[in-house]
Amino acid sequence: MSPDSQQDFALAFLSILFEGAPFILLGTLISGFIDVYLPPGTMDRFLPRNRKGAVLVAGLLGAVFPVCECAVVPVIRRLVSKGLPVSCALTYMLAAPIVNPITALSTWKAFQGQNAGMMTCSRLLLGFLLAAAVGLIVMRLPLAAVLKKPLVDSLAEKDAKKAKEPGCCDGHAHDHTHAAAATNEGDRLVAAFRSAMKDFVDVGVYFAIGVTITALFNTGIAPGAAWLDGLATNTTAAPAALMALAFILSLCSTSDAFIAATLDKFSWGAKLAFLTFGPMMDVKLLFLYQTVLRKRFILFLATGLFVSIGVITIFWQHQLF
Repeated sequence: MSPDSQQDFALAFLSILFEGAPFILLGTLISGFIDVYLPPGTMDRFLPRNRKGAVLVAGLLGAVFPVCECAVVPVIRRLVSKGLPVSCALTYMLAAPIVNPITALSTWKAFQGQNAGMMTCSRLLLGFLLAAAVGLIVMRLPLAAVLKKPLVDSLAEKDAKKAKEPGCCDGHAHDHTHAAAATNEGDRLVAAFRSAMKDFVDVGVYFAIGVTITALFNTGIAPGAAWLDGLATNTTAAPAALMALAFILSLCSTSDAFIAATLDKFSWGAKLAFLTFGPMMDVKLLFLYQTVLRKRFILFLATGLFVSIGVITIFWQHQLF
């Protein structure tokens, strides 16, 4: 690597890192406080009784309870175990990393001078529609086809206990471990910051790796960078290539826009595909999903999202430009 290449890489790396880091910090702080201060069952009160309506509302809850994809899977596991409908849980899991104010702000900021308003609105709308579609489909599937067997068995056991004890409210069967550990406001505040710090470290590692790889590609140093640039003008291959890149980079939704905005050779539609697919399916999420979902369902979910996002973004590109 020549000195000029090293300098270009350092400038690209630091510019992306310093732009995205504040949004990661803000997102993880909010996530930490939600983890400690949000009472169990709070989300249930926001959902209408109509099943389809509940799915649609669940897709918008990210605006009230914003979390990035790095933190949402453990939260969903807890909510499902406490009785939140699986269709609503999956809708929230897919939509919340995209349909939330932090992601909207970071996307708008990153794309200043590149149709920022249109990119931000399109990302939020597409993320919501896809998440709601998945939720409506899951609503018609049996739990055994979606959730891992231990979780299904656990839910069945709780339903059986509830049937035997009709006077007992399921909402009381909460895990009080966190509450016991945080008996006063000071302890809860410390616990919130600890949770945020853990999330920040976990997310920061993935973000730093992603920034490194992106800077290598943007400066033409990485092997395959020229091949990737060659796909930029291909209408069909460009969205697929960036979705594959988003899957590998495993970036946080609160900061991935700063990387997408630097991919100057790619079309608006391809960047939208990158920003939509990544928060819903990437390498780290693949491992996290396996703690809750069956492997076959994850495969169908990944394939369906990849094809749907590719088709929609190509169509959107032709309609708008």
